[in-house]
Amino acid sequence: MTSDTRAEYQLRQTILELLTDEEVAKVSTAETATALAEGAEYVNLERLAEGVSRADGEATPPGRVLTRAAVMPDTWNKILTALAKTTLPS
Repeated sequence: MTSDTRAEYQLRQTILELLTDEEVAKVSTAETATALAEGAEYVNLERLAEGVSRADGEATPPGRVLTRAAVMPDTWNKILTALAKTTLPS
């Protein structure tokens, strides 16, 4: 495992550990959606180097996406802090 892969794995784990049980349930429910609402902010857990993205109305695979709407504002701020603290290759 490369150091870049390890850093991304650790960041993904850190983000997931920030979620409450209620937020995990919301995220799990959101995974069954076929697309994200236009303008919805999200973090793709498989492409963390991209940071926060906005759905543009085209199909966004929700399976590994964590949307801002699925978590509490405090949790979203902690996610943003974790993203800012970690340098990943883009």
